[in-house]
Amino acid sequence: MTRVFILAGEPSGDKLGGALMQGLRQLTPDVSFEGIGGPEMAAQGLHSRFDMSELSVMGLAEILPKYRHLKRRIRETAEAVLAMQPDVLITIDAPDFSLRVARLVKEKSNIRTVHYVAPTVWAWRPKRAAKMARWIDHVLALFPFEPPLMQAHGMACDFVGHPVVAEPVATQAQADAFRQEHGIGKAPLMLVLPGSRRGEVSRLAQTFGQAAAAVKGQQPDIQMVLPAAPPVAELVRDLTADWAIKPLILDPGQQPPEAFKAQKQAAFRAADVALAASGTVSLELAASKTPMVIAYDMNWISRQIISRMLLVDTVTLVNLVSETRTVPEFIGAACQPSPIAAALLDVLASPQGQLDAMAQTMTRLGQGGEAPGLRAAKAVLDRL
Repeated sequence: MTRVFILAGEPSGDKLGGALMQGLRQLTPDVSFEGIGGPEMAAQGLHSRFDMSELSVMGLAEILPKYRHLKRRIRETAEAVLAMQPDVLITIDAPDFSLRVARLVKEKSNIRTVHYVAPTVWAWRPKRAAKMARWIDHVLALFPFEPPLMQAHGMACDFVGHPVVAEPVATQAQADAFRQEHGIGKAPLMLVLPGSRRGEVSRLAQTFGQAAAAVKGQQPDIQMVLPAAPPVAELVRDLTADWAIKPLILDPGQQPPEAFKAQKQAAFRAADVALAASGTVSLELAASKTPMVIAYDMNWISRQIISRMLLVDTVTLVNLVSETRTVPEFIGAACQPSPIAAALLDVLASPQGQLDAMAQTMTRLGQGGEAPGLRAAKAVLDRL
């Protein structure tokens, strides 16, 4: 029997964990699990030692009031791993929790440790890899360019594919039905994605609204749709109320979760271009074959710090994975309505370069191959 202690600290990690557990069960039917996770991991047979949501406070602002409680949870979890003596400890993302647990386990045992999701040392803070190597034996990477960066510090590392390649996307028929349902017809359609956190939506809403109005000035028939993220749906309504161009807002609070998800997927596929905040959404757009412009801003102090720490000339994942720079991006001081609008019009007029780069990105991330969860499971078992 293969005995696995597995832990995740947030919903994205729970999804990765559920897919990995499914892969392990497929390859090794007598595998047993202990650990911490959410509903996706519970569906694969995990009885979480405590509610995973306790770990979602690991952000900078939230950690101090909960510090003692979280420190106790780290200690309790490490003790549970040592008591189980599993064949492998798998930690998934959430490094503030995961790597502290791994450190305590390694200080008192030689239990094999696997960390799923490599730190973004290619973007900033490269010393994280050397620090992590003291406690982690094996890394499962989401991007094909990451293994050499981990291996350089003595860790085994396998690229196992990005979860975006396993996510469902809308069909052309569903996209056409979305256009018909909302009276869009054959008009050009722009997707507006100002983020999922209150701070970023508050900073970007005015700029995005002004850029959208400038695009409308040049393309009078263009329509706009904004799928609001659940935590900020009400804020989005408030901040777009004075936009010169009123977008169609898809509100997750006004329909069941599955219906909203289907509408969002259809909107992604139906759109001709997207204006999006920086983040993994660029990969979701690539999966839906939607060309994009990326824009993001932060407060002045963060701008100064990050600009000095950044190691790459682009933060857009499509650009990085495809090794092109076809996605225009406007970050920090460059996040201004006029150049953003000009870039959107350029992409609308000539999308082919981006379409090629997006196809290349999805292929390099594993589209068309084995599911990432199964690849991750094989990588874990092959190195045990």
